[in-house]
Amino acid sequence: MSATHTHTRTRTRTGTPRPTPTPRRRRSLPGRIALYGTLGLLLLVFAAPLVWALSGSFKPRGDIFDYPPTLIPDPATTENYRNLLTGQPFWSWFAISVVTALIATTVAVLVCALAGFAFAKYRFAGKKLLFGVMFSSLSVPFAVILVPLFILVVKSGLANPWFALVVPWVAPAFGIFMMQQYIIQSIPDEILEAARLDGNSEFGIFLRVVLPLLRPSLGALAVWQFLQSYNSFLWPLVLISDVDQYTLPLGLNILFRAESRAFDLVLPGAVLASVPTIAVFLLLRKQLLEGLSAGAVKG
Repeated sequence: MSATHTHTRTRTRTGTPRPTPTPRRRRSLPGRIALYGTLGLLLLVFAAPLVWALSGSFKPRGDIFDYPPTLIPDPATTENYRNLLTGQPFWSWFAISVVTALIATTVAVLVCALAGFAFAKYRFAGKKLLFGVMFSSLSVPFAVILVPLFILVVKSGLANPWFALVVPWVAPAFGIFMMQQYIIQSIPDEILEAARLDGNSEFGIFLRVVLPLLRPSLGALAVWQFLQSYNSFLWPLVLISDVDQYTLPLGLNILFRAESRAFDLVLPGAVLASVPTIAVFLLLRKQLLEGLSAGAVKG
């Protein structure tokens, strides 16, 4: 191959030479060993409680706190799961937690995307004031608004757990701010103008143009929002008085607070309670990682 032909291939169609790619620096062997060792140690720290709970959930009650601890139950038993599922309203707690968390996540993702799109791409009266009020609410602890929110929900006749458990999570300020920043950085105005010239309505632009481009950030927001709603403890504790309508955190708490400290029921309950969160992460892991990496690149 001639030098002239090689030189031509390094140019773009406009005739300007392409920048020579910078070779990626490889980490030294000691640096890679230190990195992987640190990551392995962190994985061990974070995974150890779940592994211990999984192991203990199959142990008889008297063997859970044996010393030295054993990882493999001997003998292994499913009696703990049987007692939990037959002697406690676990499936009621599970259904309320999962369904309300899914509803809250779906509504919150849609509301945050719409609000973030409005703050990022539209001009309207009071925009700066409204955004400032919304953003400043991030500094207000939930415990501060707990009592006013409870009174408002009760006085409005909306204290049904299936509805009231969703209310605090439908428009999180963090989610709106996250969507607004991502839209500003990732969606140029030219794309929206081209869609308007094609005859799309504003809502049609949001559905057909904006939402597909927001998939990474929506996945990251969905994971965060699901965990916030699913793991909520303080709001359900104030709102719900019927044991059969408890969420999983409340149900596991009453098992733990019992005089007998029923660890043989708490551990299998904790294992089963972790299944939805792990499933959500596995389903949305691609969008979550893309959203986190996009945020890191765009900084």
